[in-house]
Amino acid sequence: MFTIGDFARHGRVSVRMLRHYDATGLLRPAHVDPASGYRHYTAGQLARLNRIIALKDLGFTLQQVRDIVDEKVGPEELRGMLRLRRAELETAMAAAAARLVQVEARLRAIESEGHMPTNDVVIKSVPAVRVAELTATAASFQPEDIGPVIGPLYDELFRRLDAAGITPTGPGIPYYEDAAEGGGRITVHAAVQVSAPLQVSAPLQDGTLLQDGTPLPDGIPLQDGIPLQDGTFRILDLPSLDEAATIVHRGSMDTVLPTVQALARWIDANAYESTGYPREINLECPENRDDWVTELQTPVTRS
Repeated sequence: MFTIGDFARHGRVSVRMLRHYDATGLLRPAHVDPASGYRHYTAGQLARLNRIIALKDLGFTLQQVRDIVDEKVGPEELRGMLRLRRAELETAMAAAAARLVQVEARLRAIESEGHMPTNDVVIKSVPAVRVAELTATAASFQPEDIGPVIGPLYDELFRRLDAAGITPTGPGIPYYEDAAEGGGRITVHAAVQVSAPLQVSAPLQDGTLLQDGTPLPDGIPLQDGIPLQDGTFRILDLPSLDEAATIVHRGSMDTVLPTVQALARWIDANAYESTGYPREINLECPENRDDWVTELQTPVTRS
């Protein structure tokens, strides 16, 4: 038999953890000296300890671990539990990867502080353009809130344009405005340049599914367009901008923050002030998002 210290070393766990497992009934010592109270374990108990640690590392609760190692959970139920845990871990990994991208973008923004762009920013007028669009509401203007909204919108818009026999004649033009309900929420316009007659559609109800049956993210109901199965969308003339401060961003829009802030610093340093959210002109959108080229157009006026 092993003392609790020896067993802890062999099992690569702490003595304190073994005492906790004993107290909760998850792993009892094989023998407890009645005089000294010292715990002793057998080599055969290492197998149970290994299973406990492996299941804990997968994120199962101690009660779930106990049910599994005591064989109170059947094979099919265990497979279901493991599939569910795998899905949870994949979701957590995706969220962590997205947060890492935002941290890196914020770091680049910090590193670029004090470096004022000169040749990169151009003041120009932007002509009116006819677009087809769908809109939705995002919780905020942060990239992690905009991305999950605008992607499904564009997928659906292009599907509906194709069904209507309309071919885009220019780039995608996402643009934004404060939502009527306030609270920092943003109306997201997924627009693309087209050559087609003006068309206005009726409101679309909350809870509508995309064409492939995928629900829109919670709390993000479409605001324009009629039910998706009818295939209708909105066509309008996007107004011209008398003056816009423009800059080109190269890379995924998940990493746009340093470019946005460089443009903001230029606007402030050159006695302009912005009068709205920037439009995003999708100049190049290859499959690899890191190779995207996007022009930001912020409407400005002299301060």
